[in-house]
Formats: sequence, structure tokens, C-alpha cells
Amino acid sequence: MLSKTRSTSFDSPAAGVIPQTITGHVGNGSPLATDPDIAPVRSSAATDRETRRERSRRKAHRSRLHAYAVLTVALVAFLIALAASNTAHVKVNWVFGSSHVSLVWLVLFAAILGWLLGLAVTAAFHWRTRAPRRGRGTS
Repeated sequence: MLSKTRSTSFDSPAAGVIPQTITGHVGNGSPLATDPDIAPVRSSAATDRETRRERSRRKAHRSRLHAYAVLTVALVAFLIALAASNTAHVKVNWVFGSSHVSLVWLVLFAAILGWLLGLAVTAAFHWRTRAPRRGRGTS
């Protein structure tokens, strides 16, 4: 048995891409119109291709990650050098007395204290300048 193949003309949205659906009249009982098991065929090169913008965005993100890694390593190396060069003991005068501590521990304590105070002040400013709450149950 020989079957006669029908050719349906259609306009492709891009060269080499088979559209997902065929628009227009297909004809009497054509398998394209009646058989749901026949899936539309797509070119994998057209659907998997990365656009210039996506590629540029991906490469920029990768460059930023590399820059962050280099800066982190440089910061850690600087902190190690700072700690190694400041091991001398210094006299610290408190309000009610004085003590001798290593300069590294004094700098580290001051940095952590400043960070915690910065977090507390930021939270206080956020709490005092937040938007007013609307009444519950009222539209």
C-alpha cells in the first residue's frame, strides 16, 4: 500500500526552526490534525542557543565572583600580615584601671565592637523610621 503524502505550506518564524503548531487549514483527517501522539519537532540548536545578552550576563557574573574571591584572599592575607606585625603588648587605660594586652586583640575587639554597635544602630533607625502599621481587620 502506498500512501500519498500531503505537503502543507507554512511560514517558519526563523530559518531552520519548525513551529510548534501549524496554523491554517490542515485538511481531511490528516495525522497532523488528529493524532495527539505526534509531538511537534523542534531544532535543539535553536532552543538551546544562548543569546548574547545571556552570555554576557553569565560572563559578567563569573568575573564578579572571581573578583570577590581575589579580594577575599587579599583581605585575609592583609589581616594575617597585620596580626603578625602587631604582636607587641600595649597598655590600655580603662575608666577604672589599666591593663596590658596584645595590639592584635585590641584591634580585633574594637572591630567586633564597632560592627555590633553598627548593627544595633541600624536596627534602631529601622525600627523608628518604619512605615506606620494599618489597623487590623480594617480595609
